[in-house]
Amino acid sequence: MFRSIAIAVSLMLSAPLVSQAQSLADNNERGNTMQVHIRAPGVGPVSETLNLPLSKAAVIHLPVDAADVLVTNPEIANAVVRTPTRAYVLGMSVGQTNVFFFDGDGQLILDLDIRVERDLAPLQEALIRFLPDSRVTAEAMNDHIVLSGSVPSASAADTALRIAQRWSADPEHVMSMLSIEAREQVMLSVRIVEMQRTIVRQLGINLSTAGSSGEFNFAVATQNEFSLVGRFLNGLSAGVDWTSGNPGGITGVSSLLQAMERVGLVRTLAEPTLTAITGESANFLAGGEFPVPVGRDRDGNVVIEYKSFGVGLGFTPLVLSEGRISLRISTEVSELTTQGSLTLSSTAVTDDAGNIIGTVPGLTIPALNVNRAETTVELPSGGSLVLAGLIQEETRQNLDGVPGVQNIPILGALFRSRDFESQETELVVIVTPYLVDPANPNGLSTPADGLQNADEASALLFGRINRVYSVPGSDTGEQSWNGPVGFLFE
Repeated sequence: MFRSIAIAVSLMLSAPLVSQAQSLADNNERGNTMQVHIRAPGVGPVSETLNLPLSKAAVIHLPVDAADVLVTNPEIANAVVRTPTRAYVLGMSVGQTNVFFFDGDGQLILDLDIRVERDLAPLQEALIRFLPDSRVTAEAMNDHIVLSGSVPSASAADTALRIAQRWSADPEHVMSMLSIEAREQVMLSVRIVEMQRTIVRQLGINLSTAGSSGEFNFAVATQNEFSLVGRFLNGLSAGVDWTSGNPGGITGVSSLLQAMERVGLVRTLAEPTLTAITGESANFLAGGEFPVPVGRDRDGNVVIEYKSFGVGLGFTPLVLSEGRISLRISTEVSELTTQGSLTLSSTAVTDDAGNIIGTVPGLTIPALNVNRAETTVELPSGGSLVLAGLIQEETRQNLDGVPGVQNIPILGALFRSRDFESQETELVVIVTPYLVDPANPNGLSTPADGLQNADEASALLFGRINRVYSVPGSDTGEQSWNGPVGFLFE
């Protein structure tokens, strides 16, 4: 019963389809072919494109009366028909849409492709007015602003970017693709000179006497320490001894005079030369690093960090124009010292029973004496800047003596010692930036060019370890120095 019904229904449904297919086949045999036409938007004889500024309108004049208007996205652009042949298109928001106009017979009158963007004509006028020497073009890309072209300097590029950001609700929507015509490589020549002068004076007198009284012997002695320096620096030591032949009373007196003066001078010189592109940083360090424990990890291992010391330099150049370079410079001269260092004594390691199973050795972490300078300046190419006046002077003196006796006039000097120390440091930094271009490597030389090890005979007979360089202009046939070395600069 159910199967017969299903067959009947399928026959009823397939009969029209079969007859329709047969009709199409008959029409094809007779040459009456039916075709489907699809027209893409913006393609055709009646297609037009309209760039509409945001919040502005355009007037559309049609050649015939329009009976139907289709707007694909009214939120971007809206069409208002006032008369059959006149329409107004309003830019509502940034984006793309299209509008179709049809006549009474359904024929397409106009296919209008609309792009609504920000009106950047006032921005373009502002860029021309404030940057007359630049070639900057502002273009709208959806809700973004793109700057293209070339500017003479980095400051002009920054000015163009700041102006364009005032025309956007979000400054992040402004993208700069400007190229800078000025040279962007900066070579910084730095000369760092530090002078350290140290003066140490030590003067002390030690007295000792011995004697006897009946069955008792006695001895009195002074031993003055130089507590400031920590010890006597092995200068002049002179003593006088007196011994009595009398078995009673004072049997001997001795005196020891210690005097020392030390003057030290340390000169530190570094001449680093660094090259960096505008806006990027470069760093230089001539020195070393020392380990510093900063903690322990989860397994109990000591975590070590390395701290640098020596002569350091860091700079960040910004080329404003051909004659203006903004420099952020930081320089530092540091050295290891025991003053202010941290000393950890050794500790014993015990087990659960309290037995000593090992010893953790002690540790001394040195301190640093640092002279540091940091500044931001503006210099022309080839101009120099001197950072001077970094002077440090430290004077310390100490008196050690026997209480009470050291205050006796004249004689009190025999019972005290004097320790004096003076340290003077001065740091001078000379900075010179240059705008540079790369040089041909064939015209550059290095200290290793022309260097040759001496042969056995020269080393044995004349004590030479390498061959002698030739002077420029000589006919010895050996390597001579040709400059310039490094970069060509103006």
